[in-house]
Amino acid sequence: MRFDEYRAHDAVGLAALVAGGEATAGELLDVAVARMAEVNPKINAVTRDMTDIARAQLPLSGPPASGPLAGVPYLLKDLGSHWGGVPTTFGSRLFADVPAAADSSMTRLYRMAGLNIFGKTNTPEFGIWPVTEPHLLGACRNPWDLSRTPGGSSGGAAAAVSAGIVPAAHATDGGGSIRIPAACCGLFGMKPSRGRVSFAPAGEGWAGASIPHAVTRSVRDSAVLLDATCAPQPGDPYFLAPPERPYAQEVGRDPGKLRIGFTDKALTVGAALDPEVAEAVRDVARLCEGLGHRVEPVELPGDHAAMQAAARTILWASVAASIDAECERRGRPLAEDEIEPATHGIYRRGKATTGPEYVRAVQVVHAYGRAAAQVFERCDVFLLATLGRPAIPLGHLFEDPKRTVERLFGYMPNTQAFNNSGQPAMTVPLAWSSDGLPIGIQFVAPTGDESTLFRLAGQLEAARPWFDRVPPL
Repeated sequence: MRFDEYRAHDAVGLAALVAGGEATAGELLDVAVARMAEVNPKINAVTRDMTDIARAQLPLSGPPASGPLAGVPYLLKDLGSHWGGVPTTFGSRLFADVPAAADSSMTRLYRMAGLNIFGKTNTPEFGIWPVTEPHLLGACRNPWDLSRTPGGSSGGAAAAVSAGIVPAAHATDGGGSIRIPAACCGLFGMKPSRGRVSFAPAGEGWAGASIPHAVTRSVRDSAVLLDATCAPQPGDPYFLAPPERPYAQEVGRDPGKLRIGFTDKALTVGAALDPEVAEAVRDVARLCEGLGHRVEPVELPGDHAAMQAAARTILWASVAASIDAECERRGRPLAEDEIEPATHGIYRRGKATTGPEYVRAVQVVHAYGRAAAQVFERCDVFLLATLGRPAIPLGHLFEDPKRTVERLFGYMPNTQAFNNSGQPAMTVPLAWSSDGLPIGIQFVAPTGDESTLFRLAGQLEAARPWFDRVPPL
């Protein structure tokens, strides 16, 4: 199989070729590995090569493995999902040589779906940052412009998909880490509702703010992957009722006439959207109106500043707990060079956080979620920008430490809200900047209603296709 033939299909399409005998899983893996060898030196998206493991999983003879995505090459993010016996580094020297004790439930479900996992993707240390520039793994670059970030923390996943190594890749989202890199790289990125996908064997990430799923080129790939992985595991702390029908059946269904509320503003106090981004939001609002939906301006309720402060407290304490747990497991204290300087500052703040402060932070976040949910008394879907501006230059967040926080929320003012509300949110690549960079548009639905988002996404994909827009790598 040639690369252009491989690139012409999404994951569902590649699986159909394998099922129909037009290609083998081994042929698909060969193309993916060859593409990785060609482009990865430029973008540094795949940071652990597991090709030997993947080849060992291939059937020696007879039909391929069963499952809706049987034979499709796939990549795990190096955070949030384990492959037993292989280190999950979390982008940190602290975990660089610590093999995982067993597969995560996510990995097991991927394998049951027939995916052929052959590598792990780049991520910032502990998934903290919305850019992917870890000291351990090195900076990851955006295939659309190698001087810019692919986003984070699933930056390696998005760069690998955008560059054509795979049609879809595992990702996680604790403050925008699926939607941000998808927006930077011109991909579809769905963050499911809290409780939709299990974090087993872990209980939760960042007090329930983090959730795993994927970044994809097509909407239907995201739907099929979510169908394959939205399986509750014994002991999960959160649970949602299963969808009325498989998500794959929602893509292509008429979404009906939706009430869509929108804002062309930034949610973070003091932040402002780049003019091109604000105009892109207004343009997509007009697109939705032209598709028959009722569209009107709305404001998201809730104390956004208080939520952000509380979420920081939860993040600090969670990072400190992860570091301390590893030090306790191995029986020796943290060494100075095992985590990055910025992470040391977060670690110190986390260690200083008291129990009551942490509980109060969780209460503030939950109160914000209840307030934010009120927007859906007026609308079915909430539309807004994913990012404040297109992909920023590498190093931009950290070149002036006094301005890091200001630049951070100028860049990502709109994603964290929906991690802490627990609502499903997707970014859709419906606009492009004047210099050719993708602009993602975000849509949010009530908790548990991914189905409406998939129906709307399918309609938008048909109205303004993006699948054939690929970077000139």
